[in-house]
Amino acid sequence: MIFAIITIIVMLVLSAFFSGTETAMTGASPAIMHDLEKNHHNPRAKTINRLFEHKDRLIITTLLGSNLSNTLATALSTSVLINLFGTEGVAYATVIMTILVLIYTDMLPKSYSVRHADSVALAMAPLINFFVKMFFPLTYVLQKIVNTTFKLFGLNKPENRDKATSLAEIRGAIYMHPDSEGCEEKEMLKAVLDLSEVTVYDVMNHRSNLFSIDVNMPIKKIINKVKDSPFSRIPVYEDRPENIIGIIRVKALLREAIDCGKDYSKLDIRKIMYDPWFIPDNTTLLQQLQMFRARREHFAVVVDEYGDLQGIVTLEDILEEIVGDINDECDIMSLDITGIRKSGANSYIVDGQVPLRDLNRRFGWDFNDENAVTIAGYLIDAARNIPEAGQKFEFDDFRFEVIKRHKNQICQIKITPLSSEDC
Repeated sequence: MIFAIITIIVMLVLSAFFSGTETAMTGASPAIMHDLEKNHHNPRAKTINRLFEHKDRLIITTLLGSNLSNTLATALSTSVLINLFGTEGVAYATVIMTILVLIYTDMLPKSYSVRHADSVALAMAPLINFFVKMFFPLTYVLQKIVNTTFKLFGLNKPENRDKATSLAEIRGAIYMHPDSEGCEEKEMLKAVLDLSEVTVYDVMNHRSNLFSIDVNMPIKKIINKVKDSPFSRIPVYEDRPENIIGIIRVKALLREAIDCGKDYSKLDIRKIMYDPWFIPDNTTLLQQLQMFRARREHFAVVVDEYGDLQGIVTLEDILEEIVGDINDECDIMSLDITGIRKSGANSYIVDGQVPLRDLNRRFGWDFNDENAVTIAGYLIDAARNIPEAGQKFEFDDFRFEVIKRHKNQICQIKITPLSSEDC
């Protein structure tokens, strides 16, 4: 009898082990395990990753071990109690084993494993790996029976995890991360996933704000204009600003100017500039980033479907979508480049051509950019007309005041948040 009682206890412990391990293995993070294996060379994480490659075999092993343990423990306890109490022992065994199995081999180990899935999985990895190998002949047969049953009922079609599903899973994991920790990193990861959904038109420098030079302008005037600019690459046009015929590197221009001494007549701007790279305005940022890398280029001219100039996009524009504004000493000295100036305690004077995405990213606002790209377009869409200078509006917890309008273009807007929220 003592041997039977000891065996029952051992079986209950094994049942708790299999039950807790099953919950831990199904709840453990594959991403964390891969990180532990690749970056920390954790042998137990490596074992878990190998087990994850055959999850069906792992699950069958845990279920088999749990059921065998429970069945043997129940049979032995029934036999012991029948010997002690006769036929009433069956009822006693049923009640006692139900309580023990429910609480100590199911609820407790599973509850703990749910809360500490990764640590429990790492702790139990060597032992469960041993049982997977030991039960392999039996689990192989059971798996064949399960697969055959699936085929009979037409359930043998594997789940196809396409790219969209994988991205949705990653995006969900990022959103589940607590806002109180790593808020900036969280926003950067979101931005990386959004690169395939944002087009260059949304982040480009619009043609109305384009800094460019006329190819027919005297060289001396070109040099004087270029030397004070904050840009390293400048579009060159002929006849009209929309007709971009080349791109000039400021460094190359100044080098040629120094080599020519004071005789600028020797300098031919057409020989220094290189051909512009035109891209469609519906190119996604992910596609453009890949093309920038492939061509080893940092600068592209954006055109619409008719070939009309829309603006320019640079590698920095795309990187800013991920990491936020990158302001160097030139940006700080020339505030007009950003188009945003603080006015009062909680108000901002914003140029009409500032993109909504820049405002949302910089201040944590939530302007809807589905129907408009710039803040001027947003105000026109919301007001259903072109507001006059001095007009005030309130939309979506913001107060807008048109400061300056030129013809049909809203040039400056004063924005005052009526309420502010943290990241």
